[in-house]
Parts: sequence; structure tokens; C-alpha cells
Amino acid sequence: MDILSNFLTIGIIFLLTLVFGFWLSRIGKPYNGILFNIHKLLALAAVIVAVFEIRKMIQSEGTIPFYNVLIALTIALTGVSIIALFATGALMSIGKLNYAVSLTIHKAAPILATMTLIAAIYLSYL
Repeated sequence: MDILSNFLTIGIIFLLTLVFGFWLSRIGKPYNGILFNIHKLLALAAVIVAVFEIRKMIQSEGTIPFYNVLIALTIALTGVSIIALFATGALMSIGKLNYAVSLTIHKAAPILATMTLIAAIYLSYL
């Protein structure tokens, strides 16, 4: 139950990150500095807490080696999605690259991150 409650904390932080992200997109450029920083810090906090929880979960579970590989792959995909979120967020905020492409990736990456993280959690309990 402890792991589940910690993942609930991550989910709440993630939802708050989304709320502030939608709020920022509604306000438009130039971004409100306070809202923008809250959005970035919440995202960073969610990543840090998630990394610690996933690490604890993997270390405490005695899964079959095949599942360990699948779990590692899903966690790696989650990590790539999170890196894409941070990179596209930074690129959009400084006006580099094509804004529409960055925005599309920034909208798709949390969906992929959520799906792969759920897959990793599911595989860890098989």
C-alpha cells in the first residue's frame, strides 16, 4: 500500500503539472513567470519522486528476469518521454524549433509516459 500511495502522490503532482501547463497555454506568450516556474518545478518534483519510487519498487520485487527486461524497457521509454517533455517545453519557452512540432510532441509525450509507466507497474506485479 505504501508504494501505491507514493504513486498516488506522483499522479497528483502530474495532474497539477498538467493544470498549470493548460493554464499557461491559455494565457499564451509571453508566459507568466510565476506560473511557468511552478509548472517546471512540479514536473521536476514528479520526476524525482517517480525515480525514487520506481527504484524502490524494482529493488523490492523479486520478478522473473524476463520481466525485469520488460520493466527496464518500459521505464526507459518513460524516461525518454520525460526528456522529450522537458526538451520541448524548453524549446517552446525560448522560441526555438518549430512551435507546432514542439507542441505536438509536448502533448503526446505525457500520454506515452503514462502508458509506459502503467505498463512498468503492471509488469512489476506479475
